Amino acid sequence: MLELDKFYIDGAWTEPAAASWMNLVDPATEKPFGRLALGGAADVDRAVKAARRAFPAYAATPVGERIDLLQRILDVYTRRYNEFAEAMRREMGSPITFATKGQAVRGPVHLNTLLDVLKDFRFEEDKGTTRLRYEPVGVCGLITPWNWPVNQVMVKVAPALAAGCTMVLKPSEYSAVSAALLAEVLHEAGVPAGVFNLVNGDGPNVGAAIAGHEDIDMVSFTGSTRAGIEVARTAAVTVKRVAQELGGKSANILLDDVDLEDAVRRGVAACFTNSGQSCSIPTRMLVPRHLMAQAAAIAAAAADSYRVGPTDDPETQLGPLVNASQFDRVQRLIRTGIEEGATLVAGGPGRPEGLKAGYFARPTVFSDVMPEMTIAREEIFGPVLSIMPYASEEEAVAIANGTFYGLAAYVQSADRERARAIARRLNGGQVHINYPPADFGAPFGGFRRSGNGREWGEAGLREYLETKAMIGYGGGE
Repeated sequence: MLELDKFYIDGAWTEPAAASWMNLVDPATEKPFGRLALGGAADVDRAVKAARRAFPAYAATPVGERIDLLQRILDVYTRRYNEFAEAMRREMGSPITFATKGQAVRGPVHLNTLLDVLKDFRFEEDKGTTRLRYEPVGVCGLITPWNWPVNQVMVKVAPALAAGCTMVLKPSEYSAVSAALLAEVLHEAGVPAGVFNLVNGDGPNVGAAIAGHEDIDMVSFTGSTRAGIEVARTAAVTVKRVAQELGGKSANILLDDVDLEDAVRRGVAACFTNSGQSCSIPTRMLVPRHLMAQAAAIAAAAADSYRVGPTDDPETQLGPLVNASQFDRVQRLIRTGIEEGATLVAGGPGRPEGLKAGYFARPTVFSDVMPEMTIAREEIFGPVLSIMPYASEEEAVAIANGTFYGLAAYVQSADRERARAIARRLNGGQVHINYPPADFGAPFGGFRRSGNGREWGEAGLREYLETKAMIGYGGGE
């Protein structure tokens, strides 16, 4: 049995002040495979003090040294790549093929992108006679979720290091194994003592202590909108910077000129990414009303073709949901969709046939979903697609934008200019046109209740910098 009984503080693995314990459970089997020590405010305070001590020296490091540090982190991570994939398979139920090709790969991808940004980034520039200087914001509290463990940690830790910040990380208690591995990577790569600190715990204790700590200058949080509101409230007392990437309910508009078979099948695949446990995936598919029956049949066939099963099988496409609570939530929302009158065309409540244990949900598709239905409004976070009809482009845009969220949006058309015109009208931090390949240099973040601030690439680096204007710096003597 694995035992994560220490926190990484001030360059060493240290005992918690007064730990409580939780079991680490494999969601594919519902069996414990380890134990995790959970900390509290005293552990956060110790970590913040270490980060504050380390900040002046690390903030003054030349950019070249930070580039070398990130390169060493990349090298060590690459050597331990398969360990990260296996950790995410066990801790949050990612099928091994997706854990290897979809999850673990995000570490090197974001590091390489940031290395490219950092090599050309100007930390000082002139605007007229004013010199603008971009300086590290200070000590950062980083709170990350379980659904993309390496991705969400790396898009906070790497730019914070690149900017010259020090930090305290609280990963989700459901993805603590991969976070501990990353701490080992950072230690081996030579991150100076106190620059990176890791404290495990839950939101009400460790998360709240980070958000409210008077000596933390910035909090970067990724998680639910509900939890994000609490982080912002707690952080407001000390007027610290708060960056948030929260929930989503992204629409995917299929215009009437698409290859319907291809567009629907790719839309199903996008919705079922990571077993549907992603905030930016297209969970609402909008199709012309006269194509609803055809689109529903295509989506149902696509959903029925998915292989759900053991996470150690390379052929498995969909794994379990992360825990019993998430399984129960998805089951409740599927039942609600049926009760409110949506047409169930694939999947439904319960586990897939042949699976007696594990938090597995059936790949589910609803058609004829109306905007007022619960499944069209609430983030489900499971393999559930809602297909919604529209009568005109105006109505499609109105339905797409008719949500409190604004993380992402999607539009498909055989006419690129037509798709671009729709994209301009959609409320989302990222709008994807015709299922493009991922662009890890593009800013990632949302409008409205999907959060504020941006991650990835140069935008992610800037999030950890303060702007100083030195007026009168240039011109004259």
